[in-house]
Amino acid sequence: MVAQEKPAAVIQTLDRALKIIELLALHGEGFGVTEIGQQVNLHKSTVHRLLSYLVAQGYIEKDADRPIYTLGLKFIELASLRLNQVELKTEAGPHLRRLTTTLGQPVHLAILSDTEAVYIEKLEPQAHLRMYSQIGKRVPLYCSALGKCLVGDLSGPELEALALRLNYTAFTPKTKTTPEGFVAEVIEARKNGFAMDDEEHEVGISCLGAPIRDFTGKIVAAVSATGAPSIIRPEPEAKVSALVREVALTISRRLGYLGM
Repeated sequence: MVAQEKPAAVIQTLDRALKIIELLALHGEGFGVTEIGQQVNLHKSTVHRLLSYLVAQGYIEKDADRPIYTLGLKFIELASLRLNQVELKTEAGPHLRRLTTTLGQPVHLAILSDTEAVYIEKLEPQAHLRMYSQIGKRVPLYCSALGKCLVGDLSGPELEALALRLNYTAFTPKTKTTPEGFVAEVIEARKNGFAMDDEEHEVGISCLGAPIRDFTGKIVAAVSATGAPSIIRPEPEAKVSALVREVALTISRRLGYLGM
């Protein structure tokens, strides 16, 4: 197994695998094991071992009728995710700036990554300053408005299974640290169309978030406004929930979403 190899051997294995991937990327019609070996100057047994692993991971596909290998759908999936992020940030940008200007508070854009929400954009109200140091930061699902929004599409069993996988830490006295509490918060957010983090992750900081959907109706991201609890409030008269939901829906529309 690759994981058992020494560092130098691992690098060599990766280099060989990448050469095979690059070769197949340039030749869409694919190659057989012998041809690949000849092209990348590797023994047939080595090529077969690497191909077997790459096929198992979905990066390479083997023709059902012929001993021919081509790039797998995994690359399309990864490329689509990256392109979607680029498109999402491009489409969301003007609306995030409008939201932070209107509220005078920071706003975040995040996507789901396994059991965490990951910031892919953050804007501050001061001259639309971009805090690049924050991009890439991960926050727990169970105590963030963004996280509660991002899992809003999950079915009951899926949500319960996820809740049981999370590692709960009490960041503040208000952090809810049980699977049942997290599930209840997600269900409440789904019903309201927005989620709250009421000083659950950081004392003195509240967040209100809403989900962003793509053309299929799937939740692909979430937007949130962050600030003092006296400002970021869910009550209708505070208008924060209406503004965040409106921006989330506008961005969703830009991604092709046709629902309400």
